[in-house]
Amino acid sequence: MMFGCKCFCWNRLADSSPSEPRSYSLPAPLPSWPQGKGFASGRINLGELEVFKVARFEFIWCYNPSQDKNKGLTFYKPAEIPDGFRSLGHYCRPNNQPLRGFLLVAREVNSYMPESAHASDTAKLPALCKPLDYVLVWSPDDWSEETCGGSECGYFWLPQAADGYKPVGFLVTNKPEKPGLDEVRCVRADLTDECDAYWLLLDCNSRYLNFPFRVWSTRPHHRGATGKGVPVGTFFCSSSWSAGEDLCIGCLKNLNPTLPAMPNVDQLHALINHYGPTVFFHPEEVYLPSAVSWFFENGALLYRRGVAVGEAIDACGSNLPGGGTNDGEFWIDLPCDIQRESVKHGNLESAKLYAHAKPALGGTFTDIAMWVFCPFNGPATLKVGLVNVALSRIGEHIGDWEHFTLRICNFTGDLWSIYFSQHSGGEWVDAYNLEYIEGNKAIVYSSKSGHASYPHPGTYIQGSTKLGVGIRNDAARSNLFVDSSTQYELVAAEYLGDGIVTEPCWLQFMRLWGPTIVYDSRTELDRITSRQPMMGRYSVANWFGKFPAELSGQEGPTGPKEKNNWVGDERG
Repeated sequence: MMFGCKCFCWNRLADSSPSEPRSYSLPAPLPSWPQGKGFASGRINLGELEVFKVARFEFIWCYNPSQDKNKGLTFYKPAEIPDGFRSLGHYCRPNNQPLRGFLLVAREVNSYMPESAHASDTAKLPALCKPLDYVLVWSPDDWSEETCGGSECGYFWLPQAADGYKPVGFLVTNKPEKPGLDEVRCVRADLTDECDAYWLLLDCNSRYLNFPFRVWSTRPHHRGATGKGVPVGTFFCSSSWSAGEDLCIGCLKNLNPTLPAMPNVDQLHALINHYGPTVFFHPEEVYLPSAVSWFFENGALLYRRGVAVGEAIDACGSNLPGGGTNDGEFWIDLPCDIQRESVKHGNLESAKLYAHAKPALGGTFTDIAMWVFCPFNGPATLKVGLVNVALSRIGEHIGDWEHFTLRICNFTGDLWSIYFSQHSGGEWVDAYNLEYIEGNKAIVYSSKSGHASYPHPGTYIQGSTKLGVGIRNDAARSNLFVDSSTQYELVAAEYLGDGIVTEPCWLQFMRLWGPTIVYDSRTELDRITSRQPMMGRYSVANWFGKFPAELSGQEGPTGPKEKNNWVGDERG
């Protein structure tokens, strides 16, 4: 979400300060989670720092580009900080969103010291330190009555850290005086990690300014299951920063190898039972999901390069070659007898979601990726202007693995967001923008034939909206659904250690779940192009030249464990 403007307008504090910002809570109360160590305890030990998630704030200043109070940004400082904890920076939120963010406050603890730090000079320094001074990052060119219009102005300050320390957030004031040095703490550099500018929240120019002013949300640079970066909840701002440059602030780093806030296996099952979405398939869907075991039991075959006859696969996949990489030596195919067509259509009664739990954002969140298997991915439907063209083979492939991911806050146990995987990309959707079917169980819409995941029903075009050309992804509610809160299997949670979750044999199969079939899609596309008005043919043909590779032939997908998001972060 970004707000742009040509003139930076200021609002009086009395006019712009909401008495209480609209906060968001999930539709239903949270249950009492099964007992464990540090999950949902409100605090997380990162090694030499313990952090607490603050969700109550004190208003500082609000920017509105117009009289519409739903636009612009509001800036806050943390409120109700527990004794002994220190602020690390300030927080901002777009005014058209509910108050759903957080700030971490920190205190020094002696519970854990990384071995590499014992011999370092920095280990002798306190984990937190007051700044030496502040640098004014942005303000009006001058502080005259003309510039501010007699209203409160915003002043953005970067803490100046002592040697060996790094700031992890900015401060905002509504007066030109510098903040007090005791208002924030900088963090010892070895306890911080790189962070990135993420969403551009504000892009503003003013006739009074020599430089533009921009505000971004931030996220750790090193993410995924092995990433140690911990988001603080602060923002980044600058009048001169360019993409690719290092940021002048960092995030925290989790140096506690035990990841004490991650849920145990009983808590994982409770989380899935409480939050597991219902997956709705399109009412006209004919290529439905099935259990992997049903697929094997109903005639799926394992093929090896150079061998013409396929081998039957047992129900648990124990005779599949495990490990290695996708070297093209093996692949799975549909039955070669009369069952081939019926197996294509799946078996909804047996279908289940396959859950993989892993640490996210330095172990302060848990990602639960929910994988669904369909024996067949149907042909695509092309939209060209107002015309829909059902393609005969383009988009088809045997075997289809799709997923969505629940992101759970380990401080509280709240559902924070869901990632909806959509072909080669996807999107994170915050909890307040989800649809819920019952309690805190969201809805996931699976698109017709292609099985991409969407948060709301509708028609989504994969292509050029400018040209009106693309592949249709139609999503709607129907009586075809799978309730993942009950119809699931926990197949992996590596962080729990060996023997806690037994991974199925088929999960170790790293090759293709469908054969590679190359065919000439150009003839079909040329036929469609020739039917277009003469003026539009070149544009349509040009877009076809950029057709996704997955639509120009058949190649079965690799299994979940071979995907880069099995260990890495989602694409979005």
